[in-house]
Amino acid sequence: MRRRDREVTDKKQIEKFISEQEILRVGFYDEGDIYIVPVNYGYTLENDRYTFYFHGARAGRKYELAKACPTVGFEIDGDYRLIGGEEACDYTASFRSVIGSVTVSLVDSRDEKIMGLNALMKQTAKRSNWTYDEQMFEAVAIFRLDADKISCKAKL
Repeated sequence: MRRRDREVTDKKQIEKFISEQEILRVGFYDEGDIYIVPVNYGYTLENDRYTFYFHGARAGRKYELAKACPTVGFEIDGDYRLIGGEEACDYTASFRSVIGSVTVSLVDSRDEKIMGLNALMKQTAKRSNWTYDEQMFEAVAIFRLDADKISCKAKL
């Protein structure tokens, strides 16, 4: 990170920020193109390691790219606020963001699919105890992002 003065290393601050956001952007590599997709997400945190989950169709570009090229990037941002100035170059912004390179995989295990969906619902609906329609459950793909390393940056 170039601006070390903006680096956030406090694990509790990072986890609090991730827990408060709703959208994660995934950047897939697609034969020379980059395909970025905003998704709702849920996560688990064990032994200082984040695992993010999101859902989608069992077909389409995102699904095929996840199978073809498992290394992806992700980004979560929030707390954006424009700070005005007298001249154009005096304008700045405050923000927080988390980025990382991760491995994406498709979840096959029924138990992990339920765990991933419950994590996603906890993040979006603030409740993690759900039952799922069997037909819809079988039709949905659950994507797993294993984050070995992340970085957090803030300008407040």
